[in-house]
Amino acid sequence: MPGLYFEQFEVGQVFDHAIRRTITETDNVLITTMTHNPASLHLDAEYMKNTEFGERLVNSCLTLGLMVGISVNDTTHGTTVANLGWDDVRFPKPLFCGDTVRIETEVLETRASRSRPENGIVVFAHRAFNQRDELVGECKRSALMLRKPG
Repeated sequence: MPGLYFEQFEVGQVFDHAIRRTITETDNVLITTMTHNPASLHLDAEYMKNTEFGERLVNSCLTLGLMVGISVNDTTHGTTVANLGWDDVRFPKPLFCGDTVRIETEVLETRASRSRPENGIVVFAHRAFNQRDELVGECKRSALMLRKPG
C-alpha cells in the first residue's frame, strides 16, 4: 500500500507527483459525454474557432479528476477512509487538448477527527500546471485518513 497514514503527513509537506498526463481529444470527449455536458466549448470545434480561445477547452471535470487522481498513489492510496469535500476549486487558465499536466500537492492542515478517534483529517491543496508551468487548476480536498495500525 503506497499511501501514507495520518501521522505521516506534515503541514507544509509538498509532493511533486511523477505522473504527467497529456490530454487527448478522446479524454475530453469521453468526460464531457459521460457527464451529459452538451456545452459547445468542449465539443464543437467550429463554434470555438470564433471565440477568444480559438479551440475547444478541456472539460474542467477532467482537470479536477486528474488533480486528485494523480495525487492518490503518493498520498492516500489504501489509507483514505473517505473524501470529505472539495473546496475553493478554481481554473485560472484554460487547458487544451495536447497540453500536458503535472500535479503538485501540499498538506495544508492535519487534525484528529473528533467523531472518529481511529482517524484523522488531512486537508490537501492540489495544483495542476500545464507544460508551460501555468497554473490551470487548484482545489482544497479534505480527506478522512486511517491512523497507523497498532
